[in-house]
Amino acid sequence: MKKISLEQLLRESGEEAYPEQYRRIRCRIEAQELIPVKKSPLNGKKPALHLSYWLVEEAPDYGEETEELKFRMAPEIRTDYYMKHLKTYREEAVWVRMLNSYFLEQKEKVNGSFVREVPVSLNERSFQIWGREKFLQKEQGRKILAHCGVALEQLHVYKTAEPLAYYSCTGKVPQTVLILENKDTFYSMRRYLGADWRKVPEMSRFGESVQVRNTEPSGESSQMRNAELPGKGSSHMIFGREIGTVIYGAGKGILRSFEDFRFCVEPHVNAPENEILYFGDLDYEGIGIYERLAELFDTGEDGSVIKPFTQAYEKMLEKAAVQGMDFLPETSENQNRNLSGLFFTYFGESVKARMKQILEAGKYIPQESLNITDY
Repeated sequence: MKKISLEQLLRESGEEAYPEQYRRIRCRIEAQELIPVKKSPLNGKKPALHLSYWLVEEAPDYGEETEELKFRMAPEIRTDYYMKHLKTYREEAVWVRMLNSYFLEQKEKVNGSFVREVPVSLNERSFQIWGREKFLQKEQGRKILAHCGVALEQLHVYKTAEPLAYYSCTGKVPQTVLILENKDTFYSMRRYLGADWRKVPEMSRFGESVQVRNTEPSGESSQMRNAELPGKGSSHMIFGREIGTVIYGAGKGILRSFEDFRFCVEPHVNAPENEILYFGDLDYEGIGIYERLAELFDTGEDGSVIKPFTQAYEKMLEKAAVQGMDFLPETSENQNRNLSGLFFTYFGESVKARMKQILEAGKYIPQESLNITDY
């Protein structure tokens, strides 16, 4: 019901005389279309009318929706929520019918499996069902699934992460693979491991051959030589460790990308014999990323683990000691400070104590404190 004034009701009757207006309103009251608001005053005329009324709206007929929910839905769709919320179903029916058609009609087989049982990406399935690739990810698709009692797994989808950016200066196995939290450090280490960075100001795109000017005296004019693999002939040592591949982890992005790690990298990077190290900011967030990644990486299948790049962290501490505590930036207050302690087990007591002193003082050391001249 909604409230309506006598003035609005009289306006609807146009130029009719008051007795005829009164008769029309009384007929609507008897038909239970209008209910006088008892506490509202009378209009002072004879016969009198209240100045306010409740307008009783006609109950919608949901017969067609009820029949559709009872008899036309695929077995995968549960109808109990919509049977109790028929108005909501009327509003969402266009999307539910598309989902229903998907379950009923996608029955063609591919290699013995129904088309709908072949896993595809979230956005691909979303477009296949609703003609909107972001319907499941950013629009109302998840709500529709919940109202239909359909789990996302029933759509046989997989989530996609951003592809890993990485650079290999060698294809040998085994090798040491280094995951880096931040982009600047990835770029500088990639450059350091590549062609002679002291002579070449810019690197080419990843994985491409690099033209390096030959400046060695030869009695001939300067020549160009093509490096078969960036870094061929240059040092692969960083802080005394031979590094074969660097991977840009993109902060917490590495946690999302980890499931696709084996599909994103070449076999020599994914070889089980490889040693994998991690290097990030020396703060609660960076340490937390390492500990969560180590937990994901430790599958228990081949005993492989991921370790902190201890030499890099120790170099950060060494530089910080020279700069002084006041030089270090403040830690953000919203960082998650719940750590398992795994990270610290790889360091000696004195190093561990210096790290905790910095953290407890509300300071941190970004990995950008190291640059290409430190490696």
